Amino acid sequence: MAGNRDRFSTFSTATRLRQLGERTAAHVYRSQSRRQVRRSRLTGRAALLVLVLCTLVVALAYPMRQYVSQRSEIAEQQRAAAAASKRLERLRDEKARWQDNAYAEQQARKHLHFVRPGEIGYIMNDPGAEAAEHRRTGRAGSDRPWYSNVWDGVDKADRPGG
Repeated sequence: MAGNRDRFSTFSTATRLRQLGERTAAHVYRSQSRRQVRRSRLTGRAALLVLVLCTLVVALAYPMRQYVSQRSEIAEQQRAAAAASKRLERLRDEKARWQDNAYAEQQARKHLHFVRPGEIGYIMNDPGAEAAEHRRTGRAGSDRPWYSNVWDGVDKADRPGG
C-alpha cells in the first residue's frame, strides 16, 4: 500500500486529473464509436428491409387486387347460376303442369273465357275487384275487352307514321 501511495504522491493532482480525464475520454470515445458502428449497420439493414418490404407490397398489390376482384366475380356468377337453377326448376314444374290436360283446360277457362259445348259463359264485373286492380296497377281500366285493346295495338303498329 505504501508503494501505491508513493507512486500517486509523485504525481501532482493536476496530472492525475488529466490522466483520469484522458482515460475517461478514451473510454467514452470507444463506446460512442461502437454505438455508431452498430447504428449504421442496423440502419442499413433496416433500410434494406424496408426496401424489400416495399418491393413486395408493390409486386403483390396488382395480383392481390385481381384475386379479390375475381373472387367477387366468381361469387356473383355462383349467385346467378343459383338463380338460373331455381328459375329452371320453376319452368320445369310449369311445363309438367301444362302437360296435364285438366290444368290446360282450367287456364283456358280462366284466362280466355272458354266454355264447353252446351255451357253458357257469363262475364260479370266486380266493382270492388276492379278498384283493387286499378289501385294495384296504378292505371285506369277500360270497359272494353282485352282483345279489342290488342287489335287497336296492331292497328297502331300498322299505321305509317305511328
